[in-house]
Amino acid sequence: MNYLDQIKEATSNIQSKTQYQPTIGLILGSGLGVLADQIEDAEKYPYERIPHFPVSTVEGHAGQLVIGKLKGKSVIAMQGRLHFYEGYSMKEITFPVRVMKALGVNTLIVTNACGGLNEDLYPGALMFIRDHVNLMGTNPLIGENHDELGTRFPDMSQAYNKELIALGKQVAKDLEIDTKEGVYSAITGPYYLSEAELIMVKRIGSDTIGMSTIPETIVAVHAGIKVLGISCVTDMAVPEAGLEPLTHEKVVEIANKTRPKFIKLVSGIVDRM
Repeated sequence: MNYLDQIKEATSNIQSKTQYQPTIGLILGSGLGVLADQIEDAEKYPYERIPHFPVSTVEGHAGQLVIGKLKGKSVIAMQGRLHFYEGYSMKEITFPVRVMKALGVNTLIVTNACGGLNEDLYPGALMFIRDHVNLMGTNPLIGENHDELGTRFPDMSQAYNKELIALGKQVAKDLEIDTKEGVYSAITGPYYLSEAELIMVKRIGSDTIGMSTIPETIVAVHAGIKVLGISCVTDMAVPEAGLEPLTHEKVVEIANKTRPKFIKLVSGIVDRM
């Protein structure tokens, strides 16, 4: 079965069960999946029960689609994303975005837990992604291009929608939530960078560093979906200030502590879309 048929089969499977036609998609990073619990009249679809969906293997990721209403809007949320370092291909980890598009999604809010490189950031900070640097060494558009899905050479110079960033900043201001704006970089993982690598990434203009988000953003832009990216800074990865040993448990712990304002911010943004 080819890629297009896989998308159609997965989409048809979901459409045969759901009562909703979602227009807003959410991809929830480590420790941030609790936002999906705010979705009303929710339908939950474990990845393993959807044809051709990879299964999330990372601790802190529930591994299911949640479809329902958030602030009166029909939404579909990935409660737990997929990562390149889990051994899946780029096309596999971005497959859910293709299905979201086929279901009718035209706006995607993609979130992540990440390390902060800019001294103006702090553990628990929320940063709107203005731009990104792909340090993963590959991308999900390599290989055959299907014109039905998007153009062969999509422009990534404005991958993160400026109007959505402006909306997000206004909502944050109204809710009195401190937010930042900056550049997110992604590596393959699954290890935290060395001191020399962190210095390099900072010098090329990165404000944050993580292991996700960029593949999904690339596919979303390719598909004509507007993207808003939000990073939750869980640790400061600034070599000049000294580095402490980092674990996934610590990342999830800080993300959990940031939950209240994260939920408040994203819900407020969806409300005003």
